[in-house]
Amino acid sequence: MGKEHNRFKRKNSDTLRMLANVSQIGVTMGASVLIGVLLGKYLDRLLDTSPWLLLIFSLLGAGAAIKSLFNIPKS
Repeated sequence: MGKEHNRFKRKNSDTLRMLANVSQIGVTMGASVLIGVLLGKYLDRLLDTSPWLLLIFSLLGAGAAIKSLFNIPKS
């Protein structure tokens, strides 16, 4: 019974680790795009350049999200 319990515990730990990695991808991508959108909206309102800075910073946020996807396996 002890070996079965250890095997189940290890499998459960691996599952939780993989779930944490997947949720990290979603949170990182969402946060990158959200920061770009919020910064773009703020600067558009400040400089009266609507919607150009929103578009530029949204694309930069999406680019940062994609770049962070390639950096996740290294960590």
